[in-house]
Amino acid sequence: MKTWGWTVVTIGLLIPVYRYGRLQFQRPPHTALTQPLFSGITYYRQIYHHPRPYTVHIAKIDLTSPDLKVITTPGEVANDGHEFNAETTSAFLDKFQLQFAVNAGYFYYFEEKTPWDYAPHSGERVNVVGQSIANGQQYSPGQPKWPALCFDASHRGQIVESGFCPEGTLNAVAGNHVLHPHQPLKLRKDKPDKPYARTVAALDQAGTTLWLILVDGKQPYYSEGAKISDIEKLIEKIGASVALNLDGGGSATMTMATPSGAKSLNAPIHGKWPMNERPVATHLGFYTQPKAVPKFPEIP
Repeated sequence: MKTWGWTVVTIGLLIPVYRYGRLQFQRPPHTALTQPLFSGITYYRQIYHHPRPYTVHIAKIDLTSPDLKVITTPGEVANDGHEFNAETTSAFLDKFQLQFAVNAGYFYYFEEKTPWDYAPHSGERVNVVGQSIANGQQYSPGQPKWPALCFDASHRGQIVESGFCPEGTLNAVAGNHVLHPHQPLKLRKDKPDKPYARTVAALDQAGTTLWLILVDGKQPYYSEGAKISDIEKLIEKIGASVALNLDGGGSATMTMATPSGAKSLNAPIHGKWPMNERPVATHLGFYTQPKAVPKFPEIP
């Protein structure tokens, strides 16, 4: 009986180890890639080895593309003091039948103690920090210290440092830092610039080209994350004029549509488990058409 008991215990310990190892092999490969995904959307994967290993995923989006529509998460109005139902980025993409989506704004309440002890779970009620507008309806008001990414009816984008989108804004999400090339962000002394998993939205001067930049992090030897200073260099390199830092860490998720459902383009790390998506409050999604032929691309 003792031998049988130890066998059960050993198997119980090996199962999570096996699952964790298997998920690591499902992460995107460490190879650079450029691939058109859908009409108006091109994907880039960039691999950096110095000063630390990190992987960058970039979606360059032509906001003037006639097939393209910008969509943000609509809130759920209720008399409970909360604004949104938490859901993963993949669930958001599938629900609205989109082609591409990323996580967006900061939210509360959030807690992560262990991979199985966290909040919110999918469907639980949360609030957004800063302005959130979906299809012309405001679900969360603007706040002065939370700059916003705003899209008008023609899908032209702008980043407003005041935190309050102009009249006529159709969709909006908020972030915490506005970034400019050649202008290093001054961070608080008690919050040094450390490598982190990040989601960033960047615009050209005309507001007609949007880059969604996502950096994998919290994964030693695979991708340890990027500093704000790394992102500032990157937005200069791609030709953006301004960028907004969105919710990162375990929230950072980039997904695309496939015939079998949503597929993660990055390696989300919710609960310290690779390829595990976090339920979040808001997302930024895009409806468009498949590129050239009605076929969804396969991303290695």
